[in-house]
Amino acid sequence: MANETSLSIQRLYASNRDQLQLTWFAGLDGGNKQITATTSSAADLVGHFNMIHPMRVHVLGVREIEYYERLDPVQQAVLVQEISDGNPPALIIARGLDVPANIRNICNNEDIPLFTTPLTAAEVIDFLRVYLAKQFAPSITMHGVFMDVLGVGVLVTGESGLGKSELGLELISRNHGLVADDAVEFSRTAPNIVEGRAPELLQNLMEVRGLGLLDIRAIFGEAAVRRKMRLNLIVHLVRSNIGEDDMDRFPLGMQTEDVLGLPIRKVTIPIAVGRNIAVLVEAAVRNTIMLL
Repeated sequence: MANETSLSIQRLYASNRDQLQLTWFAGLDGGNKQITATTSSAADLVGHFNMIHPMRVHVLGVREIEYYERLDPVQQAVLVQEISDGNPPALIIARGLDVPANIRNICNNEDIPLFTTPLTAAEVIDFLRVYLAKQFAPSITMHGVFMDVLGVGVLVTGESGLGKSELGLELISRNHGLVADDAVEFSRTAPNIVEGRAPELLQNLMEVRGLGLLDIRAIFGEAAVRRKMRLNLIVHLVRSNIGEDDMDRFPLGMQTEDVLGLPIRKVTIPIAVGRNIAVLVEAAVRNTIMLL
């Protein structure tokens, strides 16, 4: 899955309108303006009004408006022109403060979206930084079954036909939770966190050979599904081979797999007749919990 590199202001507004109580006050024709992920930090994409970073979403709170009002009309006009020259993706006036006429006019004339909100500037900035960090997080889609086992995010992988979904179904029957089946979308939402979720069309669904597509939420209830989980462990299933090297039974050091630049603990479990794989997965998870 390709990483997003830009986000329209129209989409930002639609996604956050209710949570931030946003009102689109001026610059109504600027919805196609883009926020571009040119850096790795969401702090560079939204913040308090600061012309050192002209291309970010500027949030004006009490102090910024008070500063503006202390300026004489000529200085105010210069500041408003600097806003226009910087071509910011959007402006947000916090605390339900009155919008200065000069700022409203320049936003209308230059199609700069201007929003108002009753929330504080700090609340708006904190919320949008988290939102933008997730939108622009490095991401990848992996094949497997992603489960919540004892509060640990476990990705079950392996070649087709090994029974990954059947294992997931057994774990669900043992009161663990499904995050995603078949395709799992992973994003690196923080320097040390990889978070996984199901694609929208596959949420709550699991495909099991012989049974077809199962709605896990409808069958087992709300407690059997999770919206997202942090990835902590990869359980890789392999076919059991006769004459397997005894050294593989006692691997030296901890096995890991790189996911979006982070090493994720990994265990390999051979599939053989009579082995209770669900119990082995639970044991691997308990061992991981001790090491976290």
